[in-house]
Amino acid sequence: MILPAEVNLPVKRPSGKNAAVTMRDVATQSGFSPATVSIVLNNAPLARYIAPATKKRIEEVARKLGYRPNAMARFLRSKRTHSVGVMFFDITDPFCTLVMRGIENTLYQASYVPIFADAHNQRNRFERYLEMLLERHVEALIVVANWLFVDIQLLGDLSKRNIPAATIGWELPGDTISSVMVDNEAGARLALEHLYKLGHRKIAFIRGPKMLIDSGPRWRGIQKFAQSAGLEIDPALVQQLPESLDPTSSFESGLRFADELLQRKKRFTAMMAFDDLTALGAIRALTKAGIKVPEQCSVTGFDDVALSSMSAPSLTTVRQPMEAMGELAVNIVMEGINASLEKREWNIVSHKMNPELVIRESTRAVSLTGSDD
Repeated sequence: MILPAEVNLPVKRPSGKNAAVTMRDVATQSGFSPATVSIVLNNAPLARYIAPATKKRIEEVARKLGYRPNAMARFLRSKRTHSVGVMFFDITDPFCTLVMRGIENTLYQASYVPIFADAHNQRNRFERYLEMLLERHVEALIVVANWLFVDIQLLGDLSKRNIPAATIGWELPGDTISSVMVDNEAGARLALEHLYKLGHRKIAFIRGPKMLIDSGPRWRGIQKFAQSAGLEIDPALVQQLPESLDPTSSFESGLRFADELLQRKKRFTAMMAFDDLTALGAIRALTKAGIKVPEQCSVTGFDDVALSSMSAPSLTTVRQPMEAMGELAVNIVMEGINASLEKREWNIVSHKMNPELVIRESTRAVSLTGSDD
């Protein structure tokens, strides 16, 4: 294959205001055949036999002309979209922000496009979005959710369609779909153990909603540590968040529940909240009541959302490795995509990632004056 002499002729663009640049235009301007241009621009297997100088010339002309691959034509040829559907149950949940960053960044590095969909915590919307994503021939699906009303059968059918899928923050029973979660039980144990080591024995708890998958394991972690340490959990100091589908409502609930606990006149030196927004609401209530945090009451959260480090005082919390969870979910479905292309089986995996205790300003050792009734 002979490379034409390099001459700095003006690059002619297709006529017409909205005319799209085609491979044939690139071929005409570069001096190479349409077949050669197609091989180079599609990075086809035969491209390794084409001289580097030829590739460079074709790519330069394509860039100057403003050539963009026709995604539809590429799909019709290869039956591949290089896209992954990413379903969030509520994008306003602060938990989702860093998970999304991990997903997007990892897909970008793999040259895949994420198609994001927000179900607004609505079952019908979730089901419709799932249909729409499948209609667009996404090559895999990632679902970020921790509510219990997901249709297990609906997601289970994805395996029958040969579509790799993974859930984040939620684990299906059986072995139909891969999952990535934090070890909620271990995380709750870390937070309670921290308060216990600081000398706190009268601890108030705000539990998570029953519908939320995280709630059960976190409460088990609390109960198991309390039992092992001989720590008494006073039922009068335990509240439970309502079944609200609004993720930001936990702030108001934390404020209200902390106020209710104070009205009961039951003394406590620490409070362990279900998540960070609940903890921040509780701190607001304590501060309004004239109780200093952490001097008179220590408070812990769970998740380590962005607001946790910016609050005053900054919040001691249990960090979920949210970006890493998103990255891992992408790696799981990418393995499924590659396995499907290679006509081989892929394994369903369930990863439980380790939480990390982040100690900030909202906790301190119990004071001598605050430890008695």
